[in-house]
Amino acid sequence: MRHPILRAMGLLLLLVLVGPAVAAADGMTLRQVAEVRAVGRAGISPDGRHVAYLLSVPRSPGVDDDGPAWSELHLGSRDGGSRGFVTGKVNVGAHAWLPDSRSLAYLAKREGDETRTLYRIPVDGGESVAIATLKSDISAFSLSPDGRRVALLATAPESDALKALRKKGFTQKVYEEDWRPVQLWIAELGDDGAEPKLVEVEGSVQSVEWSPAGDRLGLTVAPRQLTDDTLVFTRVRIVSPEGRVLGAVDNPGKVGGLSWSPDGSHLAFISAQDRHDAQQGRLFVVGRDGGAWRDLLPDLPGHVVDVEWRDAATVQFISWEGVQARLGEVGVAGGAQRTVLAAEGPVWSGFSRSTTGDIALVGSTPQHPSEVFLLPAGSAAPRKLTDSNPWLGDVRLARQEVIRYPARDGLEIEGLLVHPLQRRGNARVPLIVVVHGGPESHYNNGWLTAYSQPLHHAAAQGYAVFLPNYRSSTGRGVEFSKKGFGRPGMEEFDDVVDGVDHLVASGLVDRDRVGITGGSYGGYASAWGATYYSERFAASVMFVGISDQASLVTTGDIPWEQNLVHMGTWPWEDPELFRKTSPVTYAQQSKTPTLILHGEADPRVPVMQSYMLYRYLKLAGQAPVRLVLYPGEGHGNSRAASRYDYSLRLMQWMDHYLKGPGGEPPAHALDYALPAPEAKK
Repeated sequence: MRHPILRAMGLLLLLVLVGPAVAAADGMTLRQVAEVRAVGRAGISPDGRHVAYLLSVPRSPGVDDDGPAWSELHLGSRDGGSRGFVTGKVNVGAHAWLPDSRSLAYLAKREGDETRTLYRIPVDGGESVAIATLKSDISAFSLSPDGRRVALLATAPESDALKALRKKGFTQKVYEEDWRPVQLWIAELGDDGAEPKLVEVEGSVQSVEWSPAGDRLGLTVAPRQLTDDTLVFTRVRIVSPEGRVLGAVDNPGKVGGLSWSPDGSHLAFISAQDRHDAQQGRLFVVGRDGGAWRDLLPDLPGHVVDVEWRDAATVQFISWEGVQARLGEVGVAGGAQRTVLAAEGPVWSGFSRSTTGDIALVGSTPQHPSEVFLLPAGSAAPRKLTDSNPWLGDVRLARQEVIRYPARDGLEIEGLLVHPLQRRGNARVPLIVVVHGGPESHYNNGWLTAYSQPLHHAAAQGYAVFLPNYRSSTGRGVEFSKKGFGRPGMEEFDDVVDGVDHLVASGLVDRDRVGITGGSYGGYASAWGATYYSERFAASVMFVGISDQASLVTTGDIPWEQNLVHMGTWPWEDPELFRKTSPVTYAQQSKTPTLILHGEADPRVPVMQSYMLYRYLKLAGQAPVRLVLYPGEGHGNSRAASRYDYSLRLMQWMDHYLKGPGGEPPAHALDYALPAPEAKK
């Protein structure tokens, strides 16, 4: 076993980690990590003069009232500069430009609203005006091409009778039976007296896109509003504004975004290649009436994440390829494609086009979170329009490097390495391995620091941080993403360990001071590292992770996804597979100190998965184990206090066992070192 008595670092170091207000080696503090802002979706005006975007504004832990980040609407100018448009204690949702570029429509629940409402606000001054409201929250909308009508999505409201019963205490839930569908409504804009009209659609509508021709709507529809159905059984439908079915697409698996051609003759959509493909990432196109589709990018060594039309004959797309992103285009008939922006520089997550050919993009780099960029028509290089965290310019950040190494079977694996901010000569350093979830996901070479992976804070404390894109990750095509099908864990997590060996062999990492962490499937990897690979890891922090595969299928909310894209079978058909891929099977051999954290309201990976691993390890009694639960949190923490607490505990645990003193766990009570309320900026 590779767990020698770790050298003590003293009480002062422990206080530095637990108290984020104290900066170390001029890197990021945990409080700074907690307050990073990031741009969400952005849309350029049809005339190309402005870009509207959402800005995530975290609440300050211990200063603001606790809760998730606020979502503000901001407006950027193509000539530079931006201004807050709808700001403060707001949660702005989807937004879209009116065809004349003079006003914006957006979703929000403002003071006095009973439900989330659709508003319109003029660009050049004026107040927001409510233009559509329903008896339940509007979740999405799509404007008609002439701007006179809007398609709305909202969950069917509860009946008055049911509301009355709930007030009397009858709040029972009937599991997977008392769901309500998301309905489609059409509202006339400009007619104050007109009520929105319900459009009858069989199933539960997930998204809507109005055709530029104005005569039809593209929908994605799930059979029921249950997670499994929305993930793997959602299909594309085409209907008239009155609800008449005009066509359908039997997409072969998971489905992503839709985009109509400018003349309304074709519909592009992002889909899985087949029912066993874990992630939508193929670019398909069909005619206006649906039917058979064409794959425009067969054998693409990446995954398409966004699509827009340049003109009626050309589709533009963003594809994540390896750890980078590319903006490309291809003809509607397929064939040769062209690269508009090469897979280098910022990692793009979305884009939109103006009628003038200007393109707004959202992208991040290792030096900053997501910001808005503008690629003017005819230009070869985009320029950054926004700077949401100007203080980052005064923070010294660690170097982030793309690394590649051979797995034990010869397969090339790619990942990211964040170097320690300071290193004494050639001294070996402790390593934190951060494993992504999914596994249908991957790390890109953009901004990666977050509350659950505070990379730049860890680097400032002298750690190297390794983020592997093990087999089954996205970004390298369907074949690579299917390599773990029917064999979860196993070779996937061998790839993680092989990456650690690569870093040890390079002379950077101390083999005896390696920790592992991650959430969801990354939590599964952390549990695997603490049990199956216990001799390789001196500390493990598991977050909302899997510990027992069979019970996950029968208690979680995605059994069909588990079967179709992960396991390929059921527990009663191959019990041995589920046994040997479960970390609890190897709990008796664990000698890795393990911290387990979980939201009590997690429907995806139920909290019992953490209870099970905790009890198995506790009864084994060979290493310290601690279980921390977050009331009200789901599959990941959303509230500021829960996120901050998580960051502190993660770093405290790693420091205690990778730097010292080791032994018994650190105190479970934390000193949050919260600022006084008057210190709020």
